[in-house]
Amino acid sequence: MAERLHAAGARLVAWDVNQAGLDALAADLGRERIAVYVVNVADRTAIAAAAARVLAEVGPVDVLVNNAGIVTGKLLLDASDEEIERIFDINALALFWTTRAFLPAMLERDSGHVVTIASSAALAGVPKMVDYCATKAAALGFDEALRVELKHLGSNVRTTVVCPYYIDTGMFDGAKTAWPHLLPILKPEAVADRVVEAIRTKEERLLLPPFVAVSFLARFLPPSVSDPLFHFFGIDASMDEFVGHGGKKPGST
Repeated sequence: MAERLHAAGARLVAWDVNQAGLDALAADLGRERIAVYVVNVADRTAIAAAAARVLAEVGPVDVLVNNAGIVTGKLLLDASDEEIERIFDINALALFWTTRAFLPAMLERDSGHVVTIASSAALAGVPKMVDYCATKAAALGFDEALRVELKHLGSNVRTTVVCPYYIDTGMFDGAKTAWPHLLPILKPEAVADRVVEAIRTKEERLLLPPFVAVSFLARFLPPSVSDPLFHFFGIDASMDEFVGHGGKKPGST
């Protein structure tokens, strides 16, 4: 997404907990029109300090993309208290702190865009993702309520929520699909293209692939119907072979 937005002429502000990753991004983009900051978005105080620096050094933000996310890939009883708290800090609460930091300037200028990267996991429960599904459901609810709140205020600030199926970034290595034509493992380049297009056209909800819309419809059904439906499409088994970035199943040595 950063590469696409930069190519479109945007001046970028990139946050990451990984200095090496930021340096690589800046080098790839020629170090022009990009400012990088090492920020741990699990830390509310760090977010506030970094946001203050951005506003002072770069200026108001036109488009805020809340993209940071982690996954544990463990059964509920296998995840530690600390892991559960961390995934909520990063996947859910950070949305509030970043948006509260940059939204005031958007409201003052009556212009801006808040993009929330949620997940199809916000719409369908998946074993080994109780914590992840809960945080992404929170992200979806965050966007929906913020969108309505901004319209109620008469603001021209817009929002977009993105609900993709698994993306092939390494974060979900081992996750699988039983229906690759309907629910493919998505390529990050294709997702980035669609997100940037959604920002440009002010698309409010982006479901990737479009078949994810079935999950919205299935929520109107009783669990006695929707659970077998999700089982038929293999969603409940999609994390059975999950290994993630580390290349090993969670809990293995």
